Amino acid sequence: MLPRLIGLLFSCTVAGLTAWVAVGWSQLYVQVYREFWPLQYFDQTAAALFAALGVIVGFTAASLIYRQAFDLARDALGDIRRIPSPDKAAVVLGLFMGLGLTALLGSLLIRIPKFGWQLTLLVGIICTYLAVLITLSMKEELGFFFPSGRRSGEGPEEPAVPPKLLDTNVIIDGRVADVCRSGFLEGPIYIPNFVLAELHMIADSADTLKRNRGRRGLDILNQMQQEPGLQVAIFDDYKANFRHGDPVDTKLVQLAKDVDGAIVTNDYNLNKVAQLQGIRVLNVNELANAVKPVVLPGEDLTVSIVREGKEPDQGVAYLDDGTMVVVEHGKNRIGETVRVNVTSVLQTVAGKMIFGAPHEHSLTAEENSHRHDRTGSGSGARGKTQSS
Repeated sequence: MLPRLIGLLFSCTVAGLTAWVAVGWSQLYVQVYREFWPLQYFDQTAAALFAALGVIVGFTAASLIYRQAFDLARDALGDIRRIPSPDKAAVVLGLFMGLGLTALLGSLLIRIPKFGWQLTLLVGIICTYLAVLITLSMKEELGFFFPSGRRSGEGPEEPAVPPKLLDTNVIIDGRVADVCRSGFLEGPIYIPNFVLAELHMIADSADTLKRNRGRRGLDILNQMQQEPGLQVAIFDDYKANFRHGDPVDTKLVQLAKDVDGAIVTNDYNLNKVAQLQGIRVLNVNELANAVKPVVLPGEDLTVSIVREGKEPDQGVAYLDDGTMVVVEHGKNRIGETVRVNVTSVLQTVAGKMIFGAPHEHSLTAEENSHRHDRTGSGSGARGKTQSS
């Protein structure tokens, strides 16, 4: 709000000055064209028109200049913020050393006739440059004399845990709250204010499904903030190094760069874009797949068949974690809970698929051979059929 108010005041001031200059120019216009425009209030009309033109031109030009200057300053501050603290301290110390040496030498050089101030300026630039180079080369040694955040007698400082940035989809998903409570996410958890704004927009949507999803996300954030062991905070992106018209994913990636944090998401596209730019990504879907129980051929499972499969005589069941179980000869057992012997496990892009047969269904040698041939040669096609 404050930058916009400053920009408005700057634009109005420039517009007023431009209008004042334009009114002065209108007098020249009146003197030249008075005889061609014999109007009663020609002077006042010309002054008003020039003033209006000056206000429009001045306000527009000042707004563009302020916007460009504001973006440039924000980019510069973002670059400075990414510089390590030891480098900043070394540069400041080098500047003081260079200016001090320039003051000592300048008192003598300034007395040289004709070229005294030129030599003083040149020697000052050289001394400051060399002093900054020297202090930068000694930043590790300087850190010994000026320790940052360490108390005497303590060991080496532990590296700070990078913050975690949540995107909109993973908040609405809801599983991230349980992951945070379990302690798998360390360090502060940030919700950027543009993500919160998107959640508010979804919660206010006219579509009932979107509105329910947005309200669910806001409820989950509220629950996470009330957890005593979690550091959940709304991150203000006012000083972030991006344009406010960028998409949410672009802002999130840029903000992760600025704060050197990790993105927590379940969005496949955001995952790939962030990894291409060297940002650490914690994917909730990958975590869910990693903690699924390992099922090997020959093991037994107890499942409830809920529907028929795509191929003849097949039934489909699901484990508690959502893994699909394709039961051979299970079409006639829909609605029943049966004991299934696992025959094969197929890993697909969509997830893991398990194939099995009921225990009480005895197969002949010919049927076993036929089923194994189908599993070996047609598992890929069957996996695509089931996943579709």
